[in-house]
Amino acid sequence: MNPTPTHRRPPTVWKHKMNKLDALHRFGLAGLGTLIVVAATPAWAQDGGYPYLGISLGQSRAKIDEARITAGLLGAGLTTTAMTRDEHDTAFKLFGGYQFNRNFALEAGYFDLGRFGFSSTTSPAGTLDGQIRLQGLNLDLVGTLPLTDRLSVIGRVGAQYAKASDRFSGAGAVDVLNPSPSQRATNYKLGAGLQYEISRSMLLRAELERYRINDAVGNHGDVNMVSVSLVIPFGRAPQAAPARAMAQPEVETPAPAPVVEAAPVAPVVEAAPAAPVAPARRRVSFSADSLFGFDRSEVRPEGRAALDRFAKEVDGTRYDEITVEGHTDRLGSPAYNQALSAGRAESVKAYLVSPGGIDAAKISAVGKGEAAPVTAPGACKGSKPDARLIACLQPDRRVEVEVSGTR
Repeated sequence: MNPTPTHRRPPTVWKHKMNKLDALHRFGLAGLGTLIVVAATPAWAQDGGYPYLGISLGQSRAKIDEARITAGLLGAGLTTTAMTRDEHDTAFKLFGGYQFNRNFALEAGYFDLGRFGFSSTTSPAGTLDGQIRLQGLNLDLVGTLPLTDRLSVIGRVGAQYAKASDRFSGAGAVDVLNPSPSQRATNYKLGAGLQYEISRSMLLRAELERYRINDAVGNHGDVNMVSVSLVIPFGRAPQAAPARAMAQPEVETPAPAPVVEAAPVAPVVEAAPAAPVAPARRRVSFSADSLFGFDRSEVRPEGRAALDRFAKEVDGTRYDEITVEGHTDRLGSPAYNQALSAGRAESVKAYLVSPGGIDAAKISAVGKGEAAPVTAPGACKGSKPDARLIACLQPDRRVEVEVSGTR
């Protein structure tokens, strides 16, 4: 009978490897590339910076390399007879960041990916148990690509400094010489997901992130985390006020003429045609922030309601022409603002024609860009597009409709 080995030391082996999710790498990198192109346009000037805090809760997963552990035990003269694995755990993050503009933010935080482990039984009789805990700090560049007014795609790339704390224990024929190795290392991380704006002061995220990890026994691998996050922005500019018509000057009604006793009736003479009366002018101003989404020229539902009310007021009015003027604030390049103002004016014109029912031959559209602000010179100081300056310049972002006609 062969003697039973008593003090065998198998190599302690640990490897983290996710199932084949290479699509995450491709999607994350391609998504970030798209966000960089989008953010390079003057659109960044339309939203200001603000800090935020957040918390994430989700599930992490690592792939324990059973084949390598079995091979290590076999090299020490031990045959693996059974193995159980624990490859999932609850994970969380605490983070804070600064949203520089609509498309880019810098984010730092603390993460805890949880614990993973295995337990092997061997022949000759023995057991080898292993466990690893992963936690650390990260610094990420987060890109945002808006899909609608509230829904956006997000992608991230960054660096993370993780501590891997291993615990090994052996019994019977298995003897572990270093039961508590640990390792600290800096590696990359990637992520992609969706973000939904519940309100101006609350955002919701759903993300998939990949962490590259070095364990404490010389192996490298990936751990994935699927999470839901609650993000709280601070100091964000409030939503623009709804569109309102400009006040019309009051016209004083002349006093009635004194009553004079009628003279004897003169012969009836046919009156000459009255001279035409010059048509009155009416100008209505709509806030561009209430008519359109961010950096968009399509009229959104809230804006349609305001334009429907205006079209109903015009109905029954005898007018010569209607002019639609688009205006922007001074943030962004003049060429970009000119194109944006013209596109928004054309969208309002198109909506007033159909379904508004206004004669297309009597309505025109023109973009004024940033050339005609209504804010007083020097009232809104600064050039950095922060929340305070964007809110101050809100009156300049507007669409004005002038009606020339008589009722």
